[in-house]
Amino acid sequence: MKAERKLGREPRDVSAENKGYDIESCDPGSGQLLFLEVKGRVAGAKTVTLTVNEVRKANNVPEKFRLCVVVVENDVATAPVYVDSAFEFGKPTFGQVSINYSLDSLLQSGVPPE
Repeated sequence: MKAERKLGREPRDVSAENKGYDIESCDPGSGQLLFLEVKGRVAGAKTVTLTVNEVRKANNVPEKFRLCVVVVENDVATAPVYVDSAFEFGKPTFGQVSINYSLDSLLQSGVPPE
């Protein structure tokens, strides 16, 4: 939320609404929405798990979806890394409920908040 406000956008927590993302962030100038899924991982973790609902949202609006990865070490969170549609989230298969991704791959594919 803090990173989005620094960028001049107006974020809103929608995590309790099960939309496939945690934050809707609006650019007040254009009215454009971004959909942000936030994943916090402890330092040293190997994977990040996205639910099928989150992956579907990423695939349905790739130009507006950002996966925000935050690494936490000694109770201190690093700056978020934004992973956008350039990262291939893939398509869920029948019966699949979640998909694991390499934390290192996501961090290497990501950029600072923008």
